[in-house]
Formats: sequence, structure tokens, C-alpha cells
Amino acid sequence: TGVVIDSDHKPEQVFCFSSVVEEFGHIALESLRRGSSPKIYESAAKKLFVPMEMVQHGVEGLVFLLMESSKHMISEVNFLDCVLVLGFSEEVNRFLLKLYQEHQGQIRTIMKQLICSQPTYQNLEWRLDVQLASRLLRQQIVPTVVTRLFLTSGTDSSSRVLQTDPRTLLHIIYTLEAALAAVKTSHTRRILRNIK
Repeated sequence: TGVVIDSDHKPEQVFCFSSVVEEFGHIALESLRRGSSPKIYESAAKKLFVPMEMVQHGVEGLVFLLMESSKHMISEVNFLDCVLVLGFSEEVNRFLLKLYQEHQGQIRTIMKQLICSQPTYQNLEWRLDVQLASRLLRQQIVPTVVTRLFLTSGTDSSSRVLQTDPRTLLHIIYTLEAALAAVKTSHTRRILRNIK
């Protein structure tokens, strides 16, 4: 089993890696039940002497693994195949499998509640607004992209108006394109194949 040691702290402050993963597992289940809590991340980060973001990303990754595995009800063999690529020890892989098997039904129930409460996309309208001048500046060009999302939740309909500048919109587009490219990699295809 590996250990986590922070060089800025005393030697007795050493944590067994499997106990860290176990703690992350309990935090992940609490996040699924009650939503994420920065206070819990902060408390765990202080115990482990690591940045809060590291704890948050670890828990979010574990939540994703448990949700996707439960959603597709993957078998024990496929689950172990998925976590094998993460490079954990056999002990940690077995703990993750046990966590998944013991809480699979509960996770599926939580996911059904989340899906029902989330609005779904219906339509999108957009326009480009350009401010050409103002009292202070006679010649200026300030473009703004305004979008309206139409959403439905059960029988209710709603809309959200979003406004951004073209640079931020381009950043969002590049980020989404990078995510699509990542889905096409062989590593991701292997994981998705085992989840399905």
C-alpha cells in the first residue's frame, strides 16, 4: 500500500493510501446524498495536508465513477477493468468494488431523482449586439453575444438569458471541442466500452 507524506510536516503525519481512498468513498457517498460541501473538502484537506482542490477533484472523480458504473449496472469484472487503468493497488480496487456493489441501488435511486429534477434543453435563440459609441467614447466597438435557452422540466417551461463576450464564447467552444476530442481517444473508448 502506498503512503501520502507531506514534506512540510512531521514524519508521524503519514496516511495509508487505502484509508485515504476509504475516506474519499464516504465523502463521495455523502456528496451524492446531500450535495457537495466545501467544508467537508476543507476538513479532509487539512487532515491530509493537501490543497482543498485536490480533495474536491478526487471526490468528484469517485462520484463520477460510482454514478456511471451504477447507471450502466456494470459487472464486477468490467468495474475492476475500469479501475485497473487508474493504477491503484489491488486492495484499493477491491475497496472501490465493494463500495460500488454495496451502494449501487441507492446511487441509482439518487440519480433517478436528479434526472427528474433537471430541466432539459428545448431550443436556443441568439443575437449579436454591438455598441458602437457612448457618451465617453465616440468610436468604440463592444460586441456582446446574447443567448436565450428554452428549457422544460416536466410540464413547466422556462427560459434563461445568457450574455457573454466573443472571447469567452470562443473559450467555451474550444473547451467543448477539447472534451469531444478527449472522448475519441482510445483510453476513453476503452473505459466507455467497459461501462456500457
